[in-house]
Formats: sequence, structure tokens, C-alpha cells
Amino acid sequence: MLAPLAAVLLFLAAIVSAFGYLRLEEMEREQEAVKRDVEYAQQRVRLRLLERQEQLMRIARDISNKEVDEEEFMGRAESMVIQYPELQALSWIDERRRVKASYAAPSVAVNQQHIPGEVLRPGETESMYGLARDLLQPVYSQPGAETDSAGLLQLHVPLTDQGRFGGVILGEYSIDSLLRYGVPSEVSAKYAVALLDGKGRLLAGSTVPVRSPIASWLPWTAPQANEYEVPVSPVGNGLVIRAQAYRTSLGVIGSGLFWLVGTLSAMTAWMLIGNWRHTRRRLQAQRALVAETNFRRAMENSMLTGMRALDMQGRITYVNAAFCQMTGWSEAELVGRTPPFPYWPEEDRELLADRLEDELQGRTRPGGFQVRVKRKDGSRFDARLYMSPLVDAKGRQTGWMTSMTDITEPNRIREQLQASHERFTTVLEALDASVSVAPLGSEELLFANKLYRQWFGTNTAGHLQMVAQAGVPDQPRTDESLDEVDSFVGLPTGQLEAVQAGNAEIFVHELGKWLEVRSRYLNWVDGRLAQMVITTDITARRLAEEQAAAQAERAQTASRLITMGEMASSVAHELNQPLTAINNYCNGMVSRIKGKQIQEQDLLAALDKTARQAQRAGQIIQRIRTFVKRSEPNRQLADVTQMVTEAVELAEIELRRRNVRLSHYVAARLPQLMVDPILIEQVLVNLLKNAAESIELAQRPTARRSVELRVVPKSVEGQPVVEFSVRDSGQGLAPEVMARLYEAFFSTKAEGMGIGLSLCRSIVESHQGRMLAENIYNGTEVAGCLFSFWIPVSGATNNIAGKDAGVTA
Repeated sequence: MLAPLAAVLLFLAAIVSAFGYLRLEEMEREQEAVKRDVEYAQQRVRLRLLERQEQLMRIARDISNKEVDEEEFMGRAESMVIQYPELQALSWIDERRRVKASYAAPSVAVNQQHIPGEVLRPGETESMYGLARDLLQPVYSQPGAETDSAGLLQLHVPLTDQGRFGGVILGEYSIDSLLRYGVPSEVSAKYAVALLDGKGRLLAGSTVPVRSPIASWLPWTAPQANEYEVPVSPVGNGLVIRAQAYRTSLGVIGSGLFWLVGTLSAMTAWMLIGNWRHTRRRLQAQRALVAETNFRRAMENSMLTGMRALDMQGRITYVNAAFCQMTGWSEAELVGRTPPFPYWPEEDRELLADRLEDELQGRTRPGGFQVRVKRKDGSRFDARLYMSPLVDAKGRQTGWMTSMTDITEPNRIREQLQASHERFTTVLEALDASVSVAPLGSEELLFANKLYRQWFGTNTAGHLQMVAQAGVPDQPRTDESLDEVDSFVGLPTGQLEAVQAGNAEIFVHELGKWLEVRSRYLNWVDGRLAQMVITTDITARRLAEEQAAAQAERAQTASRLITMGEMASSVAHELNQPLTAINNYCNGMVSRIKGKQIQEQDLLAALDKTARQAQRAGQIIQRIRTFVKRSEPNRQLADVTQMVTEAVELAEIELRRRNVRLSHYVAARLPQLMVDPILIEQVLVNLLKNAAESIELAQRPTARRSVELRVVPKSVEGQPVVEFSVRDSGQGLAPEVMARLYEAFFSTKAEGMGIGLSLCRSIVESHQGRMLAENIYNGTEVAGCLFSFWIPVSGATNNIAGKDAGVTA
């Protein structure tokens, strides 16, 4: 009886062990299910956070591009908070930590809201603000438990303006709402889902009670709470999602099924034990075989590298899908083939056959070798082959395994890079500018082109000389430069690269040349911060500029002389009147003195009139002499009224000769201008003289022979200016003349030189002004022409005030 009893006990022990084993497997499956569901929930929460982050980054990009103001931001913030319940508040904080705009959900407490205009509160929010400013990347933070915002998750999205920090967009999420709306309902129904902080403290959700101490050492006897937790990306370890499975069974020992199975097992043990063992072992072997086959097939299909197996005679025994894709031949067409293989190019078959023979003899190359492979359609591609021996379970070699990688694209890129480098080097060597690159704080010369080597040699002396003379700092200096510390600590290399290039013109006595020096910072190929200096020889340009300036000055003087030459007859007529009056006064006084018919009072009156006529003639001559006198440009604060008066006095002589009426209007309280008054008078005289000539050429009647000069204040693009305009009643300008109006040596007058208007525009533009010309129409008929120019008001002058109140003459 002991033998059957022992057999029964052993059978029951086996049944108990089997149930325990199955229970452990069930627990593992449950644990895998918890892990899978938690990772699914984490992905849903992550996608929800990334969607909100992308929307906030889009708002930040629009703010950086000046496309969104505070009102537009409030509208978007309100729409997002209403649409997404987990989003509690949106705030716009500028670079001074001041809240520019903020919108919060109605459920947010008042003490947790950011009021526009207030400065960011100190604490963790301020530290995260500083981190976002330093990294220029979105930063997540979860306030500590002691703060009012412990139940919120904050996202700082930085604002950038041309690489500079401009503040952040602060988004605040409700962790409880994030759990409620982010975790799928099927997951929250199966598990107790909770969100924890980095220290394991519960932020939202629920937990299940810890199992009893007895169940801790007998895991299969009572159900346990399977749990799994994973950090929520992109927040990181500061926010963890955890799920705990609810208890759904009473365990193995408390289940009646266990006793029923035990009883039935005891009754049928002698009949089923052999069959059960056999079936169990066969299923295990079948599962292992299926798993191994699926794993091998998935690995083969996922590889981009072609695999080929050869036996010891060189016959193909296996190819994977990637190999067939590369060559274009199917597995059925390749397996069983012997050399020469169909993917060998005809011109390389002899070479490939020799290499295959070397491989079959074990003479393989560790780094592989490069070959050309022919596809089924006849095209070729470059490939690299690696070979390794195939060894069976008994340690015997049964063949060779070859891996093939398509390297056509890497080869093409390598050739393009090499060609690009050669072109780049050729261009730099052929430049007519010196180019040099040197690291900051070092005398090593990283690069120098041909012209630099001709000028300065192969050391950094010329580079440093250009940097020093151009006034560009070659390296930062610190108060700790005497200590053994890094002087570049905290140097913002990224912002230095974004700085615009410096520019300076210097004269190098050693070369006897004027050089234009441009420099900028860059990151060298080895990561070091370097400075590039580009030096161009501008000696010829400087000489040309000096000659052009001298020629322009002579041209201005010549223009004034030509103008006065054209006005010579009018000037002579103007001088003839006071001179004739002086002659008449003198002859009359001589006759009356000889006849003793003049009294002392009459004599004094006649002499006073004679003196006034002589003074008038002298003023005319002095005005002409001042106008045509050649002098250096002398810009000074000049009174507009005085300049207009002197120009009108000169031009009126010509206008009276041509029987043209002149009226001028000067606004009251005009500011003084920083100009050369003689040059501005020259422009006005030329424009008035041209207006009179246009009226005479049009043969207008006396009633329509008029020229109007107006001087009024104006604003151009927000800048205060003084506008001078000359309006005539002539025949206007033809379209072909308008196109070439300011072209040098172009004139519509037979005796004209064509330099008047060209010089006038040059004078105006040298005073940072602009000159315009347009026809005046009366219906479809041209009724005259309007020339105008404006001069910007100097910052040191008086403000323009009041309405126009001038004097019309």
C-alpha cells in the first residue's frame, strides 16, 4: 500500500506544483498586460502633452514674428483653455519676468493666477524660467508640494527674436484633468491609475491597498496588486504614471476548482500521467520552434543588409529578402546557383571569381571589400561585402555567410564632398581678398588663402594685426586672467556666431595699402571658437573716391559759374539801373552846383540816394561773388528763410528778364537745418531758372507766366523734414525726358551741358534728402511741372510747431 500512496502523494504534489507554476505564469501575463496598458496610457498622455506643446510653440513663433499681440494672445489662450480641459492657464511673460498677458480657467484660484503687469513670483517657476532662457528649449516643471500650484504642471516655451531670448509662454496643466482626460477609459476601468511626482508622492488618481504579509511569501496563494510605473515623456522623471490591477480572484487555495481538479487528478492520475507528460513536452517544443522561426523571419525581413549563404563548394544555399531587393532576382532564381552568379557584371566576372575562390579558401579580409553588382534590369550599384564562416552545432564549418551593403549613395556623397572641397579651396585661393581663420586666444593659424600668404606669410601676425587695427577684440578679457582659469567660461558661442560681421577700413604702412577688414566669429570643425578675418585691398577705391569728391566739388563750382554766365545779361541789366541812377544823380548835382541852384538839404538828399544806389549795386555784386565763389563744403545750422531770401534775390534777376512772376511762401517757425547754405541756394536757383526757361519755351501768356516756391514742414516715414517745392506753368516733361532727367550730360536745351539737375540731386542726397519731379495736369493737358526736394531736420534744431503762417511775396 505504501507504493500507491507514495505515488498519489507525489501526483498531488505535482498537481500543486503545476497550479503554482500556472499561477506564476498568469501573474507574469498580468504583469505584462499592466505594463502594456501603462505604456499605452503613457503614450496617450505624451501625445496630448506634445500636441499642447506644439500649439504653444506655434503661438510663441507667431509672437516672435510680431504676428500676435496681447489681445490676439488672449483670444487664442481662451480658445485653448476652453477646448482642452487639462489646460488651466496660459501666460505671456517677457524677458524682464513681467507678465504681459494671462488667461486662466474659471476653476483656477485667484492666488494661482498671473496678473498682467506683475513680476514673476520667485521660486521654482522663476528657476524654470531661467532654465528655459538658458536652454532656449521648452521646459516642464512640477511645483513643489508646499506651493499653491502643487496640482499643476507647468510648461515654459521660450520666445526668441533673431536668436535673442524674448520671454516665455507659460502653460499650466491640471494634473488631475490630465489624468482624467489623457488616460484611456479602458485603462482606468481595469486599473487604479495615479500620477506621481519624482519623489513618489501622489499627485492625482487612486491606489489599491497593499496585500497581506502572508501573501508576500506565497504569491500564488492569494491575488496581489500587479503594478507598473513609467515616466511621462516629455516631462521626464518629474511626472510618473502608475497603474495597479484590481483584485479579481480569490487565489488558488481559496478556489473550489483547485480541490475538484485535485480530486479528479488523483482518480485519473494513473491513466493520464503518461499522455499528459508527452503532450506537454510536445507543445513546449512546438512553441519554442514557432517562436524561433518567427523571430528569425522577422529579423531577416527587417534587415536592410543583404544576406547570402554559400556551402563549401560556392553554391548559394540561402538569400534574404533584402538581398533579393538589391539585385532584383528572386530567391528561387538564386538559391542553388553556382558561380558565375547572375548578379556579377560581365566585365568583372574574372576578378569576382578570384575573390570568391580566396574567400572559400578562408582568405577573407576583416574590413570587407568593395564590388560592383548588376541588377536584373542591367543597372549597376556599388556594394561592400563581409564574409564569416557558418558553423553547425558540432563545431564544423558548413559554409560561408556573406552580408552585402549598398554603398552607392555614400560613395556619391563622398565624391561630391571631395569635389565641393576642391571647388571651395580653388575659389578661396583665387579670391582677390585675404582670408584667414585663427582660434581665439591662440597663435595657431587654422586657414590662410594665397593672398594672405603673399601679404603676411604663414603665421598669425598679420591676422592679429588686422584685428587690432580694425578695433575688433580677438578674445574676451576677465579679471581672473592672471589665474589658471578658463577665460571663456560662460561665453555664449551660439550668439557670437549670430552677430553680424564687423567692418573697418585701415591703412597698413608695411603694405602701403588701404584695406577693408571684415571679421566674424564661427565654430571651427573641431568645435573651437574661431575668428575669420577677410581683408580686401581698397586702395584704388579710396583714390577714386577722393578724385570723385574733388571732381564733384569742381563740378558744383562750374555749375554755379555756368548759371551766372547764363544770367550775365540779366545781371548786367540789374546792375545798369543803380549805376545809371548814380550817374544821373551825380550829373544833376554837378549842374545845380555850377548854377548855384542847390541847397545843402537837397544836396544831402541827393547824396543819400546816390549812396543807396551804390550800396544796392555792391550788394548785387557781393551776392553773385558769394554764389560763384569756390569754397570747401561747410555744413552749419542755417536759417531756411535766409537761404530762400538770398536764392530768390539771385533768381529774380533772371525771372524779371523773362517776364515771369515769382511768388514764394515760407512757413513760420521752421527749424534750422544742418546744411551747406551755398549748395542749397544753388539748387533753388537752378530750379527757379529752369522753371522760367520752361515757361518761356512754352510761350505762356502773361497771366500764366508764374513760378511758385513753397517751403513747408513735413513728415517722411516718421522723420521730420523740410520740403522745398518749385512749381511752374510750363510745358512739363516728356516721358523719355523723365526717364533720363538726372542723367549726367543729358539736356533738352541746345546750349545746355546737362549737369545742373544731376548736381542738384547729388547735393540733396549728400544732405540725406531726396528730389522728385512730376508733371501737373489739368484734365489730360499738362499744366506745368513740380520739382520738390526735402532735407531731414537735424536733431539739434528746434521742433516744428504751429500751423503754416508764412509771407507770400
